[in-house]
Amino acid sequence: GGSQRLPRLIGVPAALDLITTGRHVTGAEALQLGLVDKVTDRNTVDEAVKFALSVADQPPNPRRVSTFPCPRHPDLNALFEGAMQRVRQRARGALAPVACVQAVRAAATLPYAQGMERERELMATLFTSGQARAQQYHFFAQRAVGRWSMPSGARWDTTKPGAVHKAMVIGLGTMGRGISVALVQAGVSVVAMETNEKQLMEAKQAISSMLERGAKRRGVAPALDKIRYSWNMEPAADVDLVIEAVFEDMALKKKLFQQLSALCKPGTFLCSNTSGLDVDQLASETRHPELVVGMHFFAPAHVMKLLEVVYGSRSSPQAVATAMELGKRMGKVSVAVGNCRGFVGNRMLKPYLEQAFFLLEEGTTPEFVDQVLEEFGFAMGVFRMSDLSGLDVGWRVRKADGLLNVSEGHSARIRQGCRYSPLGDLLCEQGRFGQKTGRGWYQYDKPGGRVAKPDPWLHGFLEKFRTQHGLVARRIDHQEVLERCLYALMNEGFRILEDGIAAGPEDIDVIYVLGYSWPPHRGGPMFYAGMVGLQKVLERLEHYHQEHPDIPSLKPCNLLRKLVVNGSPPVHKWREFLKKPQSQL
Repeated sequence: GGSQRLPRLIGVPAALDLITTGRHVTGAEALQLGLVDKVTDRNTVDEAVKFALSVADQPPNPRRVSTFPCPRHPDLNALFEGAMQRVRQRARGALAPVACVQAVRAAATLPYAQGMERERELMATLFTSGQARAQQYHFFAQRAVGRWSMPSGARWDTTKPGAVHKAMVIGLGTMGRGISVALVQAGVSVVAMETNEKQLMEAKQAISSMLERGAKRRGVAPALDKIRYSWNMEPAADVDLVIEAVFEDMALKKKLFQQLSALCKPGTFLCSNTSGLDVDQLASETRHPELVVGMHFFAPAHVMKLLEVVYGSRSSPQAVATAMELGKRMGKVSVAVGNCRGFVGNRMLKPYLEQAFFLLEEGTTPEFVDQVLEEFGFAMGVFRMSDLSGLDVGWRVRKADGLLNVSEGHSARIRQGCRYSPLGDLLCEQGRFGQKTGRGWYQYDKPGGRVAKPDPWLHGFLEKFRTQHGLVARRIDHQEVLERCLYALMNEGFRILEDGIAAGPEDIDVIYVLGYSWPPHRGGPMFYAGMVGLQKVLERLEHYHQEHPDIPSLKPCNLLRKLVVNGSPPVHKWREFLKKPQSQL
C-alpha cells in the first residue's frame, strides 16, 4: 500500500521521486515533506512517549493516510509522462520502476480501494517475472560473498582480522584520493603520501573538498583531523596497513613493495590497488609475502560499493580477513578472489571488448553496439565506456604485453596465433583517446566533453580498414551483438569458476552488478546464463566458434559443457561441480 499512501501524505511529485529512486532522506527533509511528525535530537524513546500521549485522546480516523485525498496537481499527464521518461532512461529494461509510476498514477486518479487493487495487479505481474527472481538473487548474493573461503580451508568465520587504526595511502591520483576519503569516513586515521609537491597540494585540496561534501550530505562534521599528508614514506613505519595506488606499472610497484617491506613495522599489511597485475610477484619482493593482498577499488573509490580482495598463493587468511573487514568498514561489498591476470572483473571484460571490436570489423558501428547493450540495461555501452575511461589505458597494457608488434609476413589481425583487432591501437596512434581528447569512438564538442555524437570520420575509417584487409561489411543484428558480447563474457566467467579463481557464481555476479554496471534486474552474467538456459548458451557459443575458430573466447569451456550434461542445474547448485578457489599465477 505504500504507492497509494505516500502520494496522499506528501504529494504526487515528491512520492514519485522517493518511490522511483529509492533514495534516502534526512530527518530534516522527512519532516519538511510531511513524512514524519517530529524530529528530535533528544532521547528518542522519551520524545516518542511524549508525542504518543499528546495524540492519544485524538480520534484515529483523521490520521489514517488511506482516508486522505490525494493532493491535486495542475498537469498530471505531463508529470507522469516526464516520470515515465526518466525511469525508462535510468533503468533501461527494468519492469519495477515503470510499475512504480503506474501505481502512483493509480493513487492520483482512483479512489483508495481501486488504487490498492491496481497495485496488487502490478505486484502480481512483477512477482512472476524473471526480474523479481534476479533482484532477489542479487540481494542475497551480496550477503553471501562475505562468507569467503580459501584453498587452505580458512574461512570467514574461523579467521580473525587484524586491527587497522592507522593506514597509509601512497599515490594521490584519482584512485588514491578516493581511497583516502573512504578510509577517513570509515574512522581510520590516514597518512596520504605523494612525492610530487604540486600534486600533493592539489590532492590535499581535492580530498578536503570531498570530505566536506560527504559530511554535509550526512549531516556530520568533516573529519579533516583524521588525515595528514606526506611527501615521503617515513610515516609508513607507524601504520597498520598500506594501500598503494600508484601508476599501473609492475616495476614501479615492485620497487615500492621492496621499500615498504624494509620500512614498515612487523605485521603491517601491504595492499595493492592494482586492477590486474600479479599479486604474487609483488609479494615476492617483500620479507613477509603472507601480509600482501590486492585491494582493487573501483572509481570513484569513495562512492563505488565494490571491492575485489585478491589473495595470492602465500597470502595469509588474516591478511584476507583484514582487507575484507576494512572494506566492510568503508561501506563496500568485498569479494575475495584468487590471483590471475585481471582477477575476475577485468579478466571477463577482455572477451567482451574483443567481441565488440570484431563486430566493428565485420560491419556494424559503435553507436549500434552501444544501443543494443544499453537497451539490455547497461548504464553505458562498450564504446561509450571506452571513451570515458580512455583508449590509451588499454593501449598501454597491450604495449606491455607485446601485442602491438606485427611479425613480418603476418596479418595485422592475428597476434600470438589468435584473431586480434588493431582498431583501438590505430585510433590511439591518431591521438584519439576518447573524451579527454574530444575524439575516440565518438566525437565530442571539446576535449573533456561528455556528449557523444556519431563521428563520420570514424565511419570512414572503418570502411577503409575493411577494404584494406579484404573484409566485406555485412548486416549484424541485435541478437548477434548481444550473444557475442554477453556469451563470450559469460564463457570467461565459467572458465574463472573452472579455474577456481572465484568460489561461486554469486561472487562473479556481485562483481559485475556493482563494478561493471550489469543491470541488477538481470541478476549478473552467471545468473543470466541460467535464465537464458545453459543449453542455449552452449549451442550459440558453438555456433559462433564454428564461424570464428580463430577466436578462443568463443569456444565453450568444459565447465559449461559439464553443467549441461548434468541437466543444467540451477545456479545455487553449481558449487557442487567446482574446484576449491585458488591462485592461478
